[in-house]
Amino acid sequence: MEMYMPAETVPFRSPTESCAAPARIRHQHGDGLDLVAVESSPVSELHLTVTPMPGESINAMAKRLAEALNPWAATVLRQFVFGSATASRATLKTLRQVLDDPEMPVTWVEGAACADNAIAGMQTHAIAGARVRTLSGNGRSLARTWEDALATHCVVNPILPTRSPATPPEQAREVFEKLQTGLASAGMTMKDLVRTWFYLNDLLSWYGDFNRVRNDVFAHNELRPPSLPASTGVGGRNPMGAALAAAAWAVRPHDPAAEVLHFAPSPEQCPASSYGSAFSRAVEIGCAGFRRLLVSGTASIARDGKTEHVGDGRAQIERSMQVVEAILESRRMTFADTAFATAFFKHPADAPLFADWLARHGLQSMPVVSACCDICRDNLLFEIELEAVQADG
Repeated sequence: MEMYMPAETVPFRSPTESCAAPARIRHQHGDGLDLVAVESSPVSELHLTVTPMPGESINAMAKRLAEALNPWAATVLRQFVFGSATASRATLKTLRQVLDDPEMPVTWVEGAACADNAIAGMQTHAIAGARVRTLSGNGRSLARTWEDALATHCVVNPILPTRSPATPPEQAREVFEKLQTGLASAGMTMKDLVRTWFYLNDLLSWYGDFNRVRNDVFAHNELRPPSLPASTGVGGRNPMGAALAAAAWAVRPHDPAAEVLHFAPSPEQCPASSYGSAFSRAVEIGCAGFRRLLVSGTASIARDGKTEHVGDGRAQIERSMQVVEAILESRRMTFADTAFATAFFKHPADAPLFADWLARHGLQSMPVVSACCDICRDNLLFEIELEAVQADG
C-alpha cells in the first residue's frame, strides 16, 4: 500500500488571500534567458526559458537559472530539459544543488540542440508565495501540488517505467499506472488531467501501439471527447533507456460547478480523435486574475487529418503557426501572450526557417526552445507546443 508524505517547501498562504484584481504579467527577454512572471498578490508564477550562450558550460546555464529564480524564493513545479542524454547526470546534479532542491522534478528529453550545444534548452515553471507539497510514496517523489483561489493543481513529473524486460506497449501501460498513482496521491483521478507530455524512444516504430494503449486507458477511465487533455507526443530518448518518459498536469476546481476549464477545439483542424489520437487541441484554465491556455503539439495537418505540404519544411512551419494562431485568437489571445513554447524539428537544417518566420512576424523575443526530435508521422517535419497567459479584464 502506498504511503503519501506531503512536504511543504514554501510558506503557506491561503488562496482566499489572493487578490481578485487582474494579474500583472511581465515579459523579460534577454540573451539566453526569458522570464514571464504572472504576479497576482500574494502568489507569483514564473515561466523561465534558458537557452545556451555560445561556448557556455552546463554549470553556467544552471547558475543563470538559479540567479533568475533566487530573488523570488520560488519553488520549481515542473522542469523540462532538452539535450544529450550523456549530459543528464551532471546537469541534474548541478541543477538540484544550485536550486537547493534535491527532489526537484525534471523530465529529460534527448531533443538534440539545433546548434552545437549539449543542451538545447531548459523550461522551468515555478511558484512563489504559495504552498507547494511534494507527495512521495515508497521512497520516491510522485507529484507536486499547489492551490490558487479556483483550483488545486498537480504535476506528475517525470513518469518512467521500471519493469524490465517489457515491450514498449507494456512500458506505456506501466507509465499510465504510475500516472494514476501520482494523481491518487493528490486525491485526483485521470478525469482531472488537463495536459500530458509523452516522449517516445524510436517513436515511429510503435506510435500506433502507444495510441492504442492510451485510447484503452482513457476509455477505461471514462475520458472521452471533448474533455480530453491537451498533449504532446514526439520522439526523444531518456537517460534511463526506457521506451518512453512522460509528464502530466491535472486540475481539480474547488467548486465542481465553476467554469474553470475549457477544452478548446482548433478552428483550422479536425479533432485529433478523428484519426485515433486521444487529446484536445488546447485546454484553457481559469486562474486567480489570469487565464492560461495550453496548446497541444501542433503540426501541418489538414482539416481532413492528412499531412499538408509533404517535404516542404518552410510551408509546414507556416501552416503550423497559422493553426496555433487561430487557436490563440479563438481564446482572445495572441503570440505575444506566450509563456513557453517548444519547437520540434525532424531535421536541424529547418531550424533557421523557423527563426526566419519569427523574425518576419516580429516575434524574435518569443520564449522558445528549439530541439531536434522525431514527429509522430514520418512526413511531418515540424511541430510546436505553446503555453500562453493573459491577465483578466
